[in-house]
Order: sequence, then structure tokens, then C-alpha cells
Amino acid sequence: MVNGLNALHLAAKDGHISVVEELLKRGATVDAATKKGNTALHIACLAGQESVARALLAAGAKADAQSAAGFTPLYMAAQENHAGCDGFTPLAVAMQQGHDRVVAELLESDTRGKVRLPALHIAAKKNDVKAATLLLENEHNPDACSKSGFTPLHIAAHYGNVGVARALLSAGADAGRAAKHNITPLHVASKWGQLAMLDLLVENGANIAAVTRDGLTPLHCAARSGHSNVVARLLQHGAPITSKTKNGLTPLHMSVQGEHVETAKVLLAEGAPIDDVTVDYLTALHVAAHCGHVKVAKLLLDRNADANARALNGFTPLHIACKKNRLKVVELLLKYGASKSATTESGLTPLHVASFMGCMNIALVDARAREEQSPLHVAARLGHADIAALLLQHGADVSATTKDKYTPLHIAAKEGKEEVASILLENGAAIEAETRKGFTPLHLAAKYGDTGVARLLLAQGAAPDAPGRSHITPLHMATYYGHPDIALLLLDKGASPHSLAKNGHSALHIACRHNHPDIAFALLEHDADPSVKSKAGFTPLHMAAQEGHEDCVEMLIERGADVNVPANNGLTPVHLAASEGRTGVLKALLSAGGQVSARSRDGFTPLHQAAQQGHTLIIQLLLKHNADPNALSANGQTACAIADRLGYISAVEALRPVTENTLSQAVGDT
Repeated sequence: MVNGLNALHLAAKDGHISVVEELLKRGATVDAATKKGNTALHIACLAGQESVARALLAAGAKADAQSAAGFTPLYMAAQENHAGCDGFTPLAVAMQQGHDRVVAELLESDTRGKVRLPALHIAAKKNDVKAATLLLENEHNPDACSKSGFTPLHIAAHYGNVGVARALLSAGADAGRAAKHNITPLHVASKWGQLAMLDLLVENGANIAAVTRDGLTPLHCAARSGHSNVVARLLQHGAPITSKTKNGLTPLHMSVQGEHVETAKVLLAEGAPIDDVTVDYLTALHVAAHCGHVKVAKLLLDRNADANARALNGFTPLHIACKKNRLKVVELLLKYGASKSATTESGLTPLHVASFMGCMNIALVDARAREEQSPLHVAARLGHADIAALLLQHGADVSATTKDKYTPLHIAAKEGKEEVASILLENGAAIEAETRKGFTPLHLAAKYGDTGVARLLLAQGAAPDAPGRSHITPLHMATYYGHPDIALLLLDKGASPHSLAKNGHSALHIACRHNHPDIAFALLEHDADPSVKSKAGFTPLHMAAQEGHEDCVEMLIERGADVNVPANNGLTPVHLAASEGRTGVLKALLSAGGQVSARSRDGFTPLHQAAQQGHTLIIQLLLKHNADPNALSANGQTACAIADRLGYISAVEALRPVTENTLSQAVGDT
């Protein structure tokens, strides 16, 4: 058949015992299953065919066979109120269905089935007093715990099932039994607002001040859930109104956290201290501010709660409301006199906090933090244009400076906040204001690479060549930090490529030293001098050669840079390339006419420089270009002698064959 039923299944269902016996005699498979996994024994039990079930069992049918849904024949029998079988799982099912006769007959069994709760717990949940009584009469432990750690009395307390609770207590259940996390039935009843259960438990000795693992009393539980009648009754029974959890929360804190105004009223009427604090010195008003609970905050303020109470970190309720953007609470606190200038341990006013969080709350516009940042500085740093505009409307000083002389415009330029920068300029911000190091906002835009702010500042008249304390211009900044777009923008707006810093470095020096060939190209296109010297006499080519930047070297050579120009100490680009082991650069310099015989102030040739650093490949390259291995330095040493003294074996091996009197020099040096 489509559903997998065979003749044995059908005979079992209808109770045809003779047919069943004949089929079994003829070899029918006793445990053959339908598509749902039901055997003939399942079907017989479900249909209440006891004689058939006995015959099947006698023929070897598996009594514990499970259907596809996991049910045994015994489960089937119990579900349909057929008392011809026993076992724990059917007991649970029979109890759920209210079949008292089956329950009574199944009590002797103690095997476990699929139901998660033990039988007595199920009776407690369903408030099935009859089943519970039967179970208790058969020596079931009234305080037995389920896998989750709770007793039947906890379950009854949860659902407010007073009838079963009385039966349990009469059988000796402990009214104060602490289960998982030290939760008692009274905690459960209080949390779920079970007033009658509360009275019953207290009458039977439940501890009104019992605490959980986290320090919660039943009063805390009732307050957090907003059960005002339970709170009142607990207080009548003597519940401690000032009890605190491990983190210091009182029942009043809990009621405020849940925004339970009526519950808070009950607690306050019974004398709950309105400004009691947690371990972090948070009052109930702090909690209301954090949660944005306006009604309960007003209740507290009407009852004279301290609007300026300070938490451990110095936060007042107004700080917290600003941080959480609780605008209505902010307005309420200000109305009740909360201080707009109160500072935290780190020096922040409520408006600082609001500015940090992007909140549209106004406290006091000229308050300063420890680094002397005004709220306008904070708004500029975070890019909160609406806050910045609001602050300026209320008189914030657009020219306020930090201890390092940064104005809000400097901050906006540094952080790339173009919209804020525009608002500040519209309100008269000084575009050429200088920091303690002499940097303008344009310097900072150039340093941090924000083209939008740089373009805005230049459009508003910022000087593209403004010198810092060391004569560093915005172009120097953009070049050093590798921002080609800003460098090109500055050049297009008139920045001079010839400006020199205090040490004589041009932007081209910087570009070549830090390998920014795109910026170097832009500078050369704007007529930068490729042979300009620093105060020490170094040219951009010296810089590029020393650092090994071949692209810059080739670019400078193409633009006519002198490959043999000496610095003040006599070092040429060839010397520097040799000293640093820059093979590619050295080849380019030599191809462009670089001299291998040039001498420094100390009489060193490029070969001496290479020997001093042990650069064998450079030595070989210089020798190939006719460098003199016998040239003496100012103190009379050849390159070979220097390499030998410093222990560069491969360098010595390259130089010794072409150097005269090498050994005698080396001996003489020692």
C-alpha cells in the first residue's frame, strides 16, 4: 500500500486476533514498519487492542521499537488512555492528557522517556493536583530538581499554581529551596507577579531576604518586573528595601530601569533612599537618564533627587543623557537645575559628551577639556557640522585655541571635515591662524591629504606659501607626506617650487629623498631647480642617489642636474651611491658622466666609500670604470687597506690584485 500498511498492520488495528496469529504463523515479519515507522505493535497499542499486543509480543515484537517520530508502542498506548502498558514516558503523556487511571497504573515505573520535565514538574506546571498527589503518595521527592536545576515548587511558583504548591508543601517541599544560581521559589513568584503564591510561600517559611548568586532579593525581582502589588506585599512582610545586588543596585534602581513609575512610587513611599548609589556611584536618576525614561526621571526629580549626583567617573545624569542622546531627559534635567558646567574626571562637560556623540544638546558653549579643547573643537574633529553651527549660534568662540594654539579650523583641516571648515570660515575663522609651530590650517590639510579642505582654504584666500616656524610651507608638507593631488593643487594655485625650509631643503629635495617621483615631476614641470643646494650643499640628486631612488635620479639627470656637484663636505652623488651600495643609481650616474676620481673633504674617492662599507659589487663596478685603486685618502690609506682593516674579505679580494703595496700598508696600519 502507498502508506506502507500490510495485512498484519490492518489486522492489528482492527483487533482480529485470529488473523494476526495466522499471519504470524505463515511467516509475516512481526516488526515490519509503515512509512511512518509504526510496527504492528505501535498500531495495536494506539488502537487499544490488548490481546493483539500480547500476541505480537509473544511472537518477538520489539517493545521499544521507535516510530519515525521517536514514539514507542508504550507511548502510543498512554496517549490514548490505554492502561494496558507501563513506563515513564507514557506516564508523562498520560499526565499531560489528564488520564488519572493511566497515571495510577504507571506510577510503579521509573524509566525515562523523551519529555524534558520529570512527571512531578509537569503536574506542577499544569496545576494537576490529582496527578501530583498520586506521584507524591508514591514516594516521589517533592524537592527533586529537573535538568535545569529547578524543583516542582519553582515551576508552580512560576505559573502561580497554588493548588499544586500546597500539595508539594504538605508533602514536605522546602519553601526556601535554592535551586540554580540560588534562585528560590519566592524569587520566581515575585518576578512573575504571583501574589497568592508569595503569601503561601512566606506562610511556609520562605526567606523574604534570600539572595541569588548575583545578590537579587525577591523585592529586586518584583521591582524590575513592575509588580507594584507584589512589591507592596513583600515590604509588608519585611523585605529589606535597601538591599543591594553585587553591583550595588537597589530595588529602586531596578524599578527605574524597567520604567515602572508606580512601583518606584511604592518604594519611595516606603522610604527607599532616592540617591542611594551602586558600586559605581550611579543613582536611580543616572539609570533613568541612561535609559531615557522621562516619566520616572521626573518622579525622582519631583522627589528631590540630586540632579548633579556624580558617578565614580564624574558623570552626572546630564552627562549620561547627553551621551545617550536622551534629549527629553536633557531638557528635563536642565529644567530642574542640572549643572551645564559639571566636569567628569577627564574634564568633559555634558556638551563635550554631546559633541563626541553627535547629539544636538546644548549645555555651555565655551567649556574646556584638559587639553583646552572647546566643544567647538570636538565638533570640528568629529565632523558634526550641525553641532558646530549650533554652538556658533550660541556664541562659541570661533577662534578659541588649544594649548598648542590649534583653532577649530585647524582641527577641521586636520581631520578633513570640509563641511565644518566651511561653517567656521563663514563665521569668521582666521584662515591664517598659526599653531605653536607656525602651521596654518592649509599646512594641516596638506599634511593629512584632504584635497577638499585644501581647495576650500585656497578658494577663501589661504596663502599657499605660508611658512611655518622652520620655513616649512604647505607644499613641503604635501610633498613629505606624499600627497601628489594636493602638491599639484598648491602649485596650480601659485605655491612656489623654490621655497626653502630653514635647512635649505626645497620641495624637490624632499620628493627625491622620500621617493615621490610623481610630485618631483610636477615640481620640475613648474620649473623647480634640479640643482638647488641645501645649506649643507646637497642637491636633490644627492638625496635620490643616497636613498637609491632610480626613477628620481633619471628624471633629474634628464632635467640637467649636475652629477658631479660636490656638497659642502665634498661628497658627490657618486660618493653617496657608492657608500650606500646603490648599484642601479651608480650605473645611471656613471653613464651620465659621473666621476670615479672625485674626492671628498677627507680625500675619499667613491672607491674608498665603497670599501669602507664592504660593497664588493660597487667596487667591481668602479674598477670597471677605471677607478684608481691606489688613490690615497687624506690619512694615506688605499681602498684595499680600509677594507682589510674592517674585515671585508670579499672587498679585499677584489681590490688586492690591482692595488700596489697592499700588504705593507695593512701592516703599517697595525
